[in-house]
Amino acid sequence: MDTNARIYVAGHRGLVGSAILGHLQAKGYKQLLTRTHADLELSDAGQTEAFFERERPEYVFLAAAKVGGIVANNTYPAEFIRENLAIQTNVIHAAWRTGVNRLLFLGSSCIYPRLAPQPLKESYLLTGPLESTNRAYALAKIAGIEMCWSYNRQYGTRYLSAMPTNLYGPGDNYHPQNSHVIPALLRKFHEAKLRGDPSVSVWGSGTPRREFMYSEDMASACVHLMSLPDDAYTRLLGSDESISGRFEPPLVNVGVGTDVTIKELAELVKSTTGFTGRIIFDSSKPDGTPRKLMDTGLLTSTGWQASTPLSSGMQQAYADFVRMHGAGIGDRAHP
Repeated sequence: MDTNARIYVAGHRGLVGSAILGHLQAKGYKQLLTRTHADLELSDAGQTEAFFERERPEYVFLAAAKVGGIVANNTYPAEFIRENLAIQTNVIHAAWRTGVNRLLFLGSSCIYPRLAPQPLKESYLLTGPLESTNRAYALAKIAGIEMCWSYNRQYGTRYLSAMPTNLYGPGDNYHPQNSHVIPALLRKFHEAKLRGDPSVSVWGSGTPRREFMYSEDMASACVHLMSLPDDAYTRLLGSDESISGRFEPPLVNVGVGTDVTIKELAELVKSTTGFTGRIIFDSSKPDGTPRKLMDTGLLTSTGWQASTPLSSGMQQAYADFVRMHGAGIGDRAHP
């Protein structure tokens, strides 16, 4: 991408989008297009097409989505599938209509079958049943991958899907019910420390394994993928199965290649926040998928790998949370 290219970051206020925007700014990109949700409703096809017709972006990072943790996904499946299908359908279609050069569609590792072999390879897509607690969200993201693939096949577009592992970092959503596991635990342990609670309860058995990636690393990977030379980028776009006979979606896993148990994660959050009580695992609550470790071989073959260890990334994320929601012992946590 030329530094003067017109680049639209959809969802620039979210965890991933804000990190991508900051990374692009740091690298000197000058024509960055953003719109808040109040200014542009991407679930509205008319508004979305009018924006693309007017602004004519050359590159699009599609990071706008309705996201949440296991509680939110399990409680509001209709909203998760409806809103995500609408957003991605409108943006991808408008990108095609206005001749966008490259589009990167951001998804999630939950697209893979619940009991798929580990680590998760891109070829495992659509090979088995999904995890029920976030199936609606996962199916929306799978539809987005298929939409990119279909437009590439029928219209010759160059749209790529990047599936990140579990993300965390500055600007995360710390809502007590609707956030992902790391921000939810950071808030829970922080508030327990402020109250002087003797223990903190964590959902599930603590045995599932999860991979976590710092949001700044994810942003770096996204910009790297969109900046690849044409031949390297083309190799990631898969193939037309009706011609090649191979199942090769335009899909790249983005992760760190290592994972930890939820118990190990909880212990790290405990030490990071300075909580001194006990951790109690509530096995009456669901564990979710037993393991989700990404195979990142395709990404690393392009010359990129993550650089932020979980321990240091956690410290930075917690410092961001404290700045946003309250400082040391004795302060009231932000509601």
